[in-house]
Amino acid sequence: MSSDRGAAAGSTATALRHVLGHLVTPLLMCIGMGLAYLGAFHAPEPHDLRVDVVGSGTSAQLLAQTLQDEADGALSVRTVPDRATAVEHLATQESYGAYLPGKHPEVLVASASSDTSATVVEKVFTKVAAEQGSPLKVTDTAPTADGDPTGQGIFFLLVAVSIGSYASVAVIGGAGAVLALRIRAVLAIAASLVVSLIGAVFAGPLFGLVDHGLGGLWAMAWLYAAGILMIGVGLHTFLKRWTTLGVMVLFVMLNFTSSGGIFRPELQPGFFGSLHSFWNGAGFVEGVRSHVYFGGHALGRHVLVLALWFVAGLALMGLAGLAESRRRRAAAGAAPAVPGAVAGSGGAAGVAAAVEGARAGRGRHVRAEGRTGVDEDEEVEEELEEAVGV
Repeated sequence: MSSDRGAAAGSTATALRHVLGHLVTPLLMCIGMGLAYLGAFHAPEPHDLRVDVVGSGTSAQLLAQTLQDEADGALSVRTVPDRATAVEHLATQESYGAYLPGKHPEVLVASASSDTSATVVEKVFTKVAAEQGSPLKVTDTAPTADGDPTGQGIFFLLVAVSIGSYASVAVIGGAGAVLALRIRAVLAIAASLVVSLIGAVFAGPLFGLVDHGLGGLWAMAWLYAAGILMIGVGLHTFLKRWTTLGVMVLFVMLNFTSSGGIFRPELQPGFFGSLHSFWNGAGFVEGVRSHVYFGGHALGRHVLVLALWFVAGLALMGLAGLAESRRRRAAAGAAPAVPGAVAGSGGAAGVAAAVEGARAGRGRHVRAEGRTGVDEDEEVEEELEEAVGV
């Protein structure tokens, strides 16, 4: 009886250590998500937000200089000679607003570039027009699709594609760990294709986030998803159960916050603003915006960002293949001899012992394999719960 109680206590202690060990991951995720999201979004304010004042006379120059001085670094104010130049700057995202002073003042914005930036620009020039005693006319030179009135639908599409991608990593890397790396690579490409098609359905026929350019959006969604899956599956070889935390740091904490989907880098702290120039989420969001709303301006640069992340995934898969090959060679070199197969033992007794030993070994292998399968299922379930807990 005492031995049974001791065994039960030992089993409970082992289970408790197992649970506490796995609790480390969600607690680190909590800390990381809080630092990332609150650090990036809790107090957005402009810094060097480019706006134009239209006019070449003294009054326009004086207004621009006054705004620049009063903004104290929040705005970067320039003068442009005419309305056409201001519209061109908005179309190429060289500026995020333009003010036309006069008897009937007007502000030009491009909400497709960023609804929050457009809102900041409107507030600034509404105050200027009010000081002059005139109502302000707001003209949107690049409005978003009817299905995405805030312009933030592309960001939430990014979230959906990202979750589908890194949750698939947990399955392919965990349950598929026994498969050859080339098979896992094929599964990753196939999963990215399915995830990107789901994203295209969301963006087009289901919610109407875009009213044209759906094929290009799908292509960028596939390249984005494939990059995440290749990197994640490659990382699983090295990180094992910490892969979920690793991909969440890369593709949630640093990715969503630097994508520009909610606030452009001009409204964020410098760290997240700097990531915007080369992180894959920003490549997707800005690439879709460029393709759908800005006539493909700078599209090549955004696609290049996505392609480089995909190439990084291929390189990481190559490194994973080398590491797994070394492990297999090391395991083969350390494999024990079959019990009973003693060199020079000959005779019926030696043969019988060898056969019996092989049977026993095979039985142990089957039991161990069954236990491993259960452990893998539990591990994959835990990874999936952590992966979709965003």
